[in-house]
Amino acid sequence: MDFAALLEESFAVEQPERGDIVMGTVLAVDNQGLIVDVGLKRDAVVPRNDLERLGTDVTYEVGQEIPVMVLRSEDQDGNLVVSVTQARQLEDWNRAEEYMENGSIWEGTITEANRGGLIVPFGNLRGFVPASHVMDLPRGLDENERKAYMAQLIGQMIEVKVIEVNRKRRRLVLSQREAQSERRAKRKEALLSELKEGEVRRGVVSGLRDFGAFVDLGGADGLIHISELAWHRVRHPREVLNVGDEVEVYVLRLDQDGKRIGLSLKRLQPNPWAQVDEMYHVGQLVEGEISRVTQFGAFVSLEPGIEALLHTSQMSDPAPEDPAQVVREGQQLLMRVISIESHRQRLGLSLKEVTPEELAEWHGTRQVEAAENAVEGEPAADVEEEIAAAPAADAEASSEQPDDAAAAAEGEATTDPGIEPDDAVQSATVA
Repeated sequence: MDFAALLEESFAVEQPERGDIVMGTVLAVDNQGLIVDVGLKRDAVVPRNDLERLGTDVTYEVGQEIPVMVLRSEDQDGNLVVSVTQARQLEDWNRAEEYMENGSIWEGTITEANRGGLIVPFGNLRGFVPASHVMDLPRGLDENERKAYMAQLIGQMIEVKVIEVNRKRRRLVLSQREAQSERRAKRKEALLSELKEGEVRRGVVSGLRDFGAFVDLGGADGLIHISELAWHRVRHPREVLNVGDEVEVYVLRLDQDGKRIGLSLKRLQPNPWAQVDEMYHVGQLVEGEISRVTQFGAFVSLEPGIEALLHTSQMSDPAPEDPAQVVREGQQLLMRVISIESHRQRLGLSLKEVTPEELAEWHGTRQVEAAENAVEGEPAADVEEEIAAAPAADAEASSEQPDDAAAAAEGEATTDPGIEPDDAVQSATVA
């Protein structure tokens, strides 16, 4: 074959362009790098500094087939200059895009950290996890504290989702928060399929909010609404539970569509209203403590852990415009039972139906007890103050609970707990 034919043949072979990925066979490995046969009339060269970017763990052997990316058509010696690092990175970019499209979770190791976030290698790419996407990062940290916290995470394994891929800007953004959220969503879906309403499960209190407590049932949280924490009134879940407590809970309701689990703590406790008919009867005098004051009256704590209603119409004649002018929270009072509806968890009380003689006898008894406590070294109750604050009793008051009192009590019926805090209303009659 003459020179003209050889020249024509060389032109006939398609020459790779910058950025192309070609497969080659390693011909030699030395201190200068690699010599690779890519099927052309000339060899391709991988510079030593390109190999060093891969780290010391990556080695090549003669005869090994590898992908390379074309960097320059020729160097000063006429060789094709290629890169194994960028060829690998191109594969990683493609893989990162697939992960983002599929929503798959990637597990990697944190290798670097700064106040802005974490560095997690994604193959040969540097993935960045912004601080806002790091789970369990304490709030309120200053710049140095955040940097120190991030540094403690170096070396730990982390699950992340790919949320942004930008090859042009060489930007790969990852999120631990979204990965954890998806994991929990899948676990909750699996848990919902196996849970049954009415069964009892063991879990760990994972969080407290004003409206209730979250309990981890094994990778997914259920909510105990504040009205389902106890039969008595609870002002805040911290009165009953602490984060980390291991508790048994009653599965109250399952919302498959909303992926919500409603739990109850009080359903596993004896219902105090079951004892009301045995403990109380209409006309009985009882001593109770004002637990809260409302516009329509006051709620009174009674044994064995219930709340009864003292309506404004049963405080005095005429009824006070503002109940707070007559009673105050924490005040001990003597009252008469005027209605009992244990099946509806209601008990009505009257202050004005207590006679002056009954009231005087009660105060006398309390003064004696206070004096005895003072002798024994216990703090004496402020009986004189209660006597002065107590409203006058009216022996001729009606013994029937007004319709508006019952309506007021009905107006705060307990709704389904554990589903949405905004939809739940605190019970007026069950503490």
